[in-house]
Amino acid sequence: MRSVLYTDGGARGNPGPAGIGVVLEDGDGGIVAEMAEGIGHATNNVAEYRALIAGLELALERGCTELEVRIDSKLVAMQVQGRWKIKSDALRSLALRARSLLDRFGQVCISQVPRLENARADRLANVGMDSVSVTEPGSAPHQSQIL
Repeated sequence: MRSVLYTDGGARGNPGPAGIGVVLEDGDGGIVAEMAEGIGHATNNVAEYRALIAGLELALERGCTELEVRIDSKLVAMQVQGRWKIKSDALRSLALRARSLLDRFGQVCISQVPRLENARADRLANVGMDSVSVTEPGSAPHQSQIL
């Protein structure tokens, strides 16, 4: 099944309260699933990777075999494709996890898209950020909401 995955992650304060948003569409543009999740205290880049990983896991759970990933983070898009070096150990481990998930698809394409094209996933990431308490920097991730 050919699908399109939009992911976005963000943090207020960078690092700060962080959240992820995921939108999975079928080949005709119909929404298969959406997810918003607060992930505790993190950086923007960690949140972007966590969103990608959550989206890939969701796509696999839904039986997707061919996937087009659309992400607005140029850093994550380039690093996960091996085009840019990864200097951070934390990001390196997340990139390895993302790559191992990407390898499970029959066909996959990753595109860095303008923020406007990723607006729905961005809104969901903000829902996730809103669920994280500003007063708890070491807070544990909140349960995801698959909509």
